[in-house]
Amino acid sequence: MTILSYLAAAALGYLLGCSNMARYLAWAKKVDLRSAGSGNLGASNAAILMGWPAGIATGIHDIGKTLLAVLLAKLLFPQLAFAGAAAGVAGVLGHIFPFWLKFRGGKGFAPYIGMMLALDWRFALAVLAAVVLVTVLTDYIVMGTFTTIAALPVYMGIAHRSLVLPAILLVASAVILYKHRENITRLRRGTEIGLRSTIRGDHRKK
Repeated sequence: MTILSYLAAAALGYLLGCSNMARYLAWAKKVDLRSAGSGNLGASNAAILMGWPAGIATGIHDIGKTLLAVLLAKLLFPQLAFAGAAAGVAGVLGHIFPFWLKFRGGKGFAPYIGMMLALDWRFALAVLAAVVLVTVLTDYIVMGTFTTIAALPVYMGIAHRSLVLPAILLVASAVILYKHRENITRLRRGTEIGLRSTIRGDHRKK
């Protein structure tokens, strides 16, 4: 029964995670997100190809869907200690691998933030503040992403004195890290576009 309940929580999270605002807006605006920008169906590419309002709407949606998944799982399965984490991780995976989009979605960072907010909003706010600092100091947005996906499993393991909880969260962290492998390659080569260049629009001038 416990296994079935966890599977139900994960299914709930995955289905919510499959919802993709970037794709909905692209349909409405007749924009092909696959053929330009990063090619991903996420908030950053939505902002690049459809403008900041579309990017912000997509980001809010992507954060909200995993936040909702975690809260619903906790409400529906209060007897399961890790129902929220299971639903949240499944939501992140649903965003990255949506079944109705041939398993090609976004990179998962915004849904990860939503999961983090639902699991521990105080820690999430502290991490987001640290992410802003790291991003400004390094000039690379992706460094903020890496900080977040590393910090949450470690903190949750220590705070809850559990090895199971961080192990569940590490699944999402590992997949997000893999999805950012091209960013890692560009960082090594020194060709990753920095935050300041993005703001100035230097990458569009080349």
